[in-house]
Amino acid sequence: MNRLPKPGRSQSGAALPALGLYPMELSRNIRADSVSRLDPSPPLAIDAASSVADAVAAMRTGKVGCLLVTDRGRVVGIFTERDLLTRVLAAGRSLDTTRMRAVMTPDPVTVGPKDPVRTAIKRMQRGGYRHIPVVDEAGRPVGTLSARRVVHYIVEHFPALVFTLPPDGNQYPESPEGA
Repeated sequence: MNRLPKPGRSQSGAALPALGLYPMELSRNIRADSVSRLDPSPPLAIDAASSVADAVAAMRTGKVGCLLVTDRGRVVGIFTERDLLTRVLAAGRSLDTTRMRAVMTPDPVTVGPKDPVRTAIKRMQRGGYRHIPVVDEAGRPVGTLSARRVVHYIVEHFPALVFTLPPDGNQYPESPEGA
């Protein structure tokens, strides 16, 4: 039976739980769990002196939407599909002669692997980022955290609500399904 509330419908006469079943647990966990709990993707990095053509090849090979740009092993920028479209292709720059340093987003906002999940979510939300580099104390890349990983983490806290949603959010079965 679907546990989603529907006004005026209750099998046992008791009110069904509200949609936010365990908001306190999520609130506590985003403060207590570290970014490493989200299992960031391994870092895919390219040197700042490399060409955009090399970056595009690395993105295609790795099937990723962003690369961390490094200089002497430290993260100095990030290069995304959006950067490729707006700073390279729209500007008519050559993929072979343009260097990453000229088209990357410099000094990206980062998080550490021991930072709380809450910190990562706030930084991603504030900047409107879909990806954020995870770096160690020395600024070396440890991973890349994506919005997708954050969403999966949140879904873990509400599995009954997320996995039992009907295709149409306003549609509810009139009777219990199954045997």
